[in-house]
Amino acid sequence: MWKASEVSDLKKRLLPMLGHTSGKRSAMTCALKCDNACAKGVCNTSDNNYFRDIVSAEFSRRNMLGVSGAGVVALMFGGGAAAANGRAAGLAPAAKKGFGHGNASKLKFAGIDGVRNTVDDVVVPKGYNWEPVIRWGDPLFHDSAEFDPENQTPESQAGQFGYNCDYLDIIEIRGSNGKRGVLFSNHEYTNENIMFPPDMDISQVRKTAMAAHGLSVVEVERKGKGQPWKYVRGAKLNRRFLMDTEYELTGPAAGSDLLKTKADPSGRVVLGTQNNCAGGTTPWGTILSGEENFNQYFKVSAPTDEQRRYGLTNANPSRGWHIEEPRFDTDAAEGKNEDNRFGWIVEVDPFDPKSTPRKHTALGRFKHEGANVTIAKSGHAVSYSGDDERFDYLYKFVSKDTYREGDKKHNMTLLTEGDLYVASFSGNSPANQIDGSGVLPSDGAFDGVGHWIQLTHNNKSLVPEMEIDQVLVYTRLAADKMGATKMDRPEDVEINPANGKIYVACTNNTNRTAAQADEPNPRANNRHGHIVEMTETGDQTSTQFTWKLLLVAGDPEVDESVYFNGYPADQVQPLSCPDNLAFDSAGNLWISTDGQPGTIQRNDALYRVTMEGPETGKVEQFMAVPIDAETCGPVIHDEDGLVFVAVQHPGEDGSWDQQRSLFPDYLPAGTPSGKGGLPRPAVIQMFKGKNGFVGR
Repeated sequence: MWKASEVSDLKKRLLPMLGHTSGKRSAMTCALKCDNACAKGVCNTSDNNYFRDIVSAEFSRRNMLGVSGAGVVALMFGGGAAAANGRAAGLAPAAKKGFGHGNASKLKFAGIDGVRNTVDDVVVPKGYNWEPVIRWGDPLFHDSAEFDPENQTPESQAGQFGYNCDYLDIIEIRGSNGKRGVLFSNHEYTNENIMFPPDMDISQVRKTAMAAHGLSVVEVERKGKGQPWKYVRGAKLNRRFLMDTEYELTGPAAGSDLLKTKADPSGRVVLGTQNNCAGGTTPWGTILSGEENFNQYFKVSAPTDEQRRYGLTNANPSRGWHIEEPRFDTDAAEGKNEDNRFGWIVEVDPFDPKSTPRKHTALGRFKHEGANVTIAKSGHAVSYSGDDERFDYLYKFVSKDTYREGDKKHNMTLLTEGDLYVASFSGNSPANQIDGSGVLPSDGAFDGVGHWIQLTHNNKSLVPEMEIDQVLVYTRLAADKMGATKMDRPEDVEINPANGKIYVACTNNTNRTAAQADEPNPRANNRHGHIVEMTETGDQTSTQFTWKLLLVAGDPEVDESVYFNGYPADQVQPLSCPDNLAFDSAGNLWISTDGQPGTIQRNDALYRVTMEGPETGKVEQFMAVPIDAETCGPVIHDEDGLVFVAVQHPGEDGSWDQQRSLFPDYLPAGTPSGKGGLPRPAVIQMFKGKNGFVGR
């Protein structure tokens, strides 16, 4: 049973964000998702210069245009050259067919209007429908307990789909003629306040919530291509990754003293993964998942400088995992170094239920939003990842070895060794015109050039006074030392399979001041966010790139700084807080949002942005999620007529006795099935036709 003191602690934990969530959503989301990061001091206290202060002749665009003609061609068309050879990414090769024809996607729809943030429903275009694929609590195995919200246990949850699904992919199984597939989703965090009845034993609450974290692999089936999917209970590939699942540490930091614990003196085996956010699907068919706000799970009495840089504080973590497992108490002998074992990129083979998942130290440790891999023209695997915190950085990893088509065993070693880089940007507009307003400078664009600062090479550190394991375990501090550019919460990073360009979603940063505004982050009090487009010079292994802001988000009716790649702002749907990105087969960009209810008073949503032709920059809204929910993990199978999203934290601001959402079943409390009366995060699919779930 919940104690009065524990309820009071939870309320106190929420207080810092009450009235201060304009760039996000609610005090509850801020507390549970990222431990009130925006209410605390900025983790990055380095004296790295902001963009406007580092414009130099060496990297200015004007000087770069003075290079030889061949250099200019490489600079302007490098990324596209890689794509032309069919190696831009191991994703959607069909993307090259329709690109250049604007809205050439086979997914035709009339964009919907924005949906007010008080609506508890999924809204889709006329002629479309939606239904769940799988929901929190759905049993995965033949012997799994049926979902019973009033009597959940750690054992029952361990056999069920987890809570707050985020990254998502559905991959067809070869040889099934499109009738069978595998679904992967991770589970970011839990909201015990609406998940469990208040009289439930608090220890059982904690342990059940722990079992609701982690990852899920689930087989799905359908009647044929173009038809909606259903999950298969008891299928041979079904798997849950829990807090006692073993993960192998790979790469140069594996075995480091910084990763050794009392339970694991080898420093090579970690139990569990937590706070997984976005991810990526590799060209060789494995799944990557990013460990993000891991700091909030650990008890720390006197945080070190390194721990403070990662957001660990001496606040008592309200989830109380350290009470159940001493390894989450860094003051205990069992907890020494345990926090260093989270914050990595995880790789999972969804087609081998007996495989050991891995955490790749070569890709660095920070608050990974996710990671996405492309194969460069040279054959090297290149991974991009954003560090989702105010004023943190964008990273790139280039594998030591090269990709071998069809050799999965070899390709699964590519992320274990290679070179790690962090991005530095330079702008080309007059510094006095970057004033924090976000209004375009006189040259008509926010753009410029940049370079990748190398942190590691051949398993050696290139950072002064830091060994290789220190660079990889304390990557943020290494990037601080090397002068990386501070960004406005770089989240999902995606490679357009049609042309090889890289797109970075910078969600928001209300802490940036006018004095700190720079060309890639041009707005003070950036509530709405923006998207950066990058073109590597040569292929993706290059150390130089050009960039521009593709989109400066917001509501054109009230914000004159809104920009959609030159498309008339009064002809687009308002869009705020871009979070996850995806591409369809025609190369159009799809954007899911996280924070619109608190900025433009609309439910979070999924949008399509035309990327080529006369309508370049046109934004159309495809769907909206229910009240309090976030749109996660968009998957666009437009040639199949299907769109998928993970609907995370619906009804977040409710309580057990006063739920705010009934998504996705919309069954009232007391329904005989026992499944009604509370929201259930779920993966949903949208498709044309009358079949399916009709919502409310």
